[in-house]
Amino acid sequence: MSGSAEQPGAPKGRLEVHAGTLGLLEVAQNRVNRAISAIGMVALLAAALVLTWSVFSRYVFKAGTDWQDEVAVFCIVGAVFLAGAWVQAQRGHIGIEAIASILPARVNHVRVVVVDFMTLAFCAFFAWKSWTLFHEAWVDKMTTSSTFAPPLTIPYGLMALGMSLLVVQLLLQVIGHFVPRATEE
Repeated sequence: MSGSAEQPGAPKGRLEVHAGTLGLLEVAQNRVNRAISAIGMVALLAAALVLTWSVFSRYVFKAGTDWQDEVAVFCIVGAVFLAGAWVQAQRGHIGIEAIASILPARVNHVRVVVVDFMTLAFCAFFAWKSWTLFHEAWVDKMTTSSTFAPPLTIPYGLMALGMSLLVVQLLLQVIGHFVPRATEE
């Protein structure tokens, strides 16, 4: 198993889909992942533009750049956390090719299932803690310590949403280990 999420002989970029309800959930998650990745691309572009403006405005206008740094960091945090589910769908997070290539297929399948379970457990805990941070920031109306002082609910909310999407993706993949593929019926 190379860690790829594609069917043998399927067009590149097309993900495997299971039959029934699981397949519908996978298709829905894939659409969410694609939409979120587009938002992430825009956020990274915005961060690059904001940082470029920051350098330009400091050099030319000798202007302060409190807001630019925080906006860029929030955009990058959002892009990174929100893209996690898309990366996992591509099996881009956890795929140790050197080990996978030397293990027999059956042993490698067990390794993948165990790694997926462990990753799901860790990410579920991380998502739960992220939502508690978001809730705390919301209730206490927490802001950053800068003069711009944007609410901390923004990065905590992006982190919590991204981790939750990653948990859903991992849960679908874990369940998928025990359900036959649509092409195998």
